[in-house]
This record gives sequence, C-alpha cells and structure tokens, in this order.
Amino acid sequence: MDCKYLHRCGSCALTISYNEQKKLKIAKIKELFGKFYSGEFEFFQSNETGFRSRAEFGIWHEDGDISYCMRGVNSQKLPIDSCQIVDLKISNLMPRLLNAIKDDEALVGRLFGVEFISSAKSLVATLLYHKDINQIYDNLARLQSRLEIGLIARSRGVKLEFGNVNIDEILMVNGRKFYYTMSDTAFIQPNRNMNEKMISWAVDGIMGGADLIELYCGHGNFTIPISFKFQKVLATEISKSSIDMALKNCKLNSVNNIKFARLSAAEIMSAMAKEREFERLRGVDLDSYKFSHILVDPPRAGCEDSVLKFMSGIDNIIYISCNPHTLRDNLNILSQTHKVVKFAIFDQFVHTNHIECGVILEKFN
Repeated sequence: MDCKYLHRCGSCALTISYNEQKKLKIAKIKELFGKFYSGEFEFFQSNETGFRSRAEFGIWHEDGDISYCMRGVNSQKLPIDSCQIVDLKISNLMPRLLNAIKDDEALVGRLFGVEFISSAKSLVATLLYHKDINQIYDNLARLQSRLEIGLIARSRGVKLEFGNVNIDEILMVNGRKFYYTMSDTAFIQPNRNMNEKMISWAVDGIMGGADLIELYCGHGNFTIPISFKFQKVLATEISKSSIDMALKNCKLNSVNNIKFARLSAAEIMSAMAKEREFERLRGVDLDSYKFSHILVDPPRAGCEDSVLKFMSGIDNIIYISCNPHTLRDNLNILSQTHKVVKFAIFDQFVHTNHIECGVILEKFN
C-alpha cells in the first residue's frame, strides 16, 4: 500500500507486504490452534485498499483550519487529508464534507470527530460535537441538503438526524442477494466483502441441518442466509433495536422460519435448562426444536461457561470469533466433546494484527 502516512499513522500497524502479513497471521493461528486442528487453515484475503465501509476520524483544529486526524504511532494526533483503506464512497465524501463544513464557521466550532458508514445503497456521516447542536440545527440541515447524504449530529445526550440515515445493505452470498436495513448504531461488519465470505463459508459448512439455535444474532447478518439450511431457527440477542431490525430483515428476504427472542446468552441458557420462564419467550415452544447446530458469534470475551456447557450437547458448532485468544480458551473446553473439522481465517482488518476466525466442530461419535 502506497500511503504517505504509513509508518506514522497508528491505524495500519503492519507495514510489511500483504503476502508477508498473510504468512504472519497463518503462522500465528497455527501456533495457537495446532493442538486442536491439523488440517488446512483456509485464509480469506481482503482487498489491500478501499475495504473499510465503516470508519472514524478525529478532527484537528489548527490556526483556524480543520483537518481529519488519526492517532499516530507515537500516540499523538496525526493530521491527514485522505485514507486509503476506506471504501470509495467514503473516500470521495471526505474532502467534500470537510470543505462544506469549513464554509460555515458555526459547523466548525467544537467539532471533534466524524464517523462514516457506507453500504450498497447508503452513505451516512455522523458529526460529533462538544456543544449544543440544537443551536446549529439549520446549518446542519443546509449541509445535508448540499451533500445529499444521510447526516447525523451528536453531542452529549442529543442526536439530530437529517435525510435518510438508515443503512440499507445488499450482501451477495453464494450467488444470492440478501437485503438488510440497519440503524447507524447497529453492529456492522466493517469489511463488506469479507462479511460476504464469512457468511458463505458458514452456509457451505452445514450439511443435513435440522434446527439451528443462534446466540448473539444481532440484526440477522448470519441468521437470514443460513436459515435456508434449516427447518426452524431460534435466534437470540439482548438488544431490542437489533431484534426489531432482524424482524424487518426477515420480511425483506421473505424468511418465515426464524423466531427471534430478546434474551441474553445467560437467559436463554436458563430457559433451556427449565430454570426460569421468560415472558419474552411467549409463543416459543422450546421443546419443539431439535437443534442439530448452534451458531455463535460472541463478543471479544468469548462464550460464557453456561453457553459452553450447552454447546457441548449440540452435535454441530459454528463458532465465529473476533478474538483468537478467547477462542482458544473456549476450544480447550469444547475439544473434550467435539473435534474441529474446518478452520478459516478471515482478514477483516488488513495492515493490522487483528485476526477473525471461523471454526466448525462436530461432536465425537
């Protein structure tokens, strides 16, 4: 990557060639997981530039002017005027947005950050302020009209929206289009192309599915494409807004075999063990499900002990992990009942040490 900020910007920590990055990450995963798996570690590579569909930048104020900034390698702010890893929509908007803000002093004052989200059908920018943004409402409205994008402004306790700020996405999974709508606060995989590869890999890894239970389902990113492999799906998520979006996304894709429940992982485990009844499970007959598979995409802390115990009783496990170290800890437990049959590395964040993994496990006969 020919970036003028390389070696100075703290975002892209790996400054070696992409081929060397690939070798480094594969070697690290083999070292961590060699005792669990001796087969091929599939590596799904990303584009080296233009891959991020979600990005955040600080705003640098100096001598009456403003610019974008990132954290530098020395932890100090590094003013920048471009970023090669953001996708083309964001890259094209960045200078237009900054110049439009500079044309209005009311928009410049106390602005400290900008967030961007792009998708197949949407482009949204969020301006972050340390002041009462109600006082610049009209200025923000004019800015949105000039740029014709979705615009959000935030300050402490206040959020203003202008134009269409929904994130409307289209993902291609194994030759089929899937449609999603999300809010700007939803958890969105930042590398759209890699997200498509992750979902496709998970779908391809399922053979002979009966019913699926999915934990941490979010807005249905995996749930909806994978539902076509099963008779019935029970998906859980603690966020009410995510459940609401998941239901909308089912309608967008004509999916009717999924039941969503607003429960934490610990709560659904308690319900499955008959320890507690939940009003949020009204109309869901847990005994009617014959779970052949479980899909988990947990936070960085990994799966809770009660979840691991429950997983040990399911024949097939699909585990998507954003933290190899907690995945290894969880596999120390799951390997007592299951064997790893597929292992994938998804390079979501090129030029960084971050590694995402996918593991498929089958229960010992």
